[in-house]
Amino acid sequence: MAGVVCATLILIIEALLQPDFLWAVPDGTHSLCLDFTVKSQSRPGESWCEVQGSVDKTAFLQYDCESNKIKPLGHLGREVNATKTWTQLTEMLRELGQDLRMILLDINLEQKMARGHLTLQAKMSCQLEGKNHIGSSWNFSIDGQPSLCLNVMHMEWTVINPRARGIKEKWENDKELTEHLRKVSMGDCSHWLREFSEHLEEMPATTSRVPVTEQSPRNRSVSMIIIGVASGLIIIIFIIIFFFWRKKKTQLKKLFHHQL
Repeated sequence: MAGVVCATLILIIEALLQPDFLWAVPDGTHSLCLDFTVKSQSRPGESWCEVQGSVDKTAFLQYDCESNKIKPLGHLGREVNATKTWTQLTEMLRELGQDLRMILLDINLEQKMARGHLTLQAKMSCQLEGKNHIGSSWNFSIDGQPSLCLNVMHMEWTVINPRARGIKEKWENDKELTEHLRKVSMGDCSHWLREFSEHLEEMPATTSRVPVTEQSPRNRSVSMIIIGVASGLIIIIFIIIFFFWRKKKTQLKKLFHHQL
């Protein structure tokens, strides 16, 4: 009995530790991500804002706010770059880039940064299951440090870096800003994704993937939970083995004394 329990627990641990267990996406579920990198100041010839777009982790566009030029990438980019949705997306990227730069300049002024210039990374994402919108979020990093997260579905801000607590309170009280972020990530993003999803079935199996350079704070926290669960199961296994061993030892002693 103990052997069966131990074997089962080991199989559970192995399943939990498989990368696909945590990140597997059900059939019919798609995601759209827009990654903005905005600089408060840039050198001559250097863009102050760049955007990379991906659908289901497959890169399909690059955008330069300085020149207002958008470059289609891969099969999906080529398929949708002549559509009305592509034009709408280009216009929204320009507006979002400008809005994020104003936000960054406000942060720079508020914190009175005497040295260097700040960089703001903003990642907007939305998810659809079939045609139903199931999630939207914004993740903000300042100078590469994860700082704030907005769960758009519940309009809840989460402070990741304690130094960003003041920024969170200011953005939280800015109803115009939060409504704009909500509208773009829930309305526009899901609309674009619905339009793009019609082309996804036509995409070849081999496509360029957006490199994953860093786990999001949510993913890191989930990973820690998985590690904790796995550690707990390992402890349970040792406890079961220990009691099983003690039981066998006791039985052997009784058998030995009985024979005497």
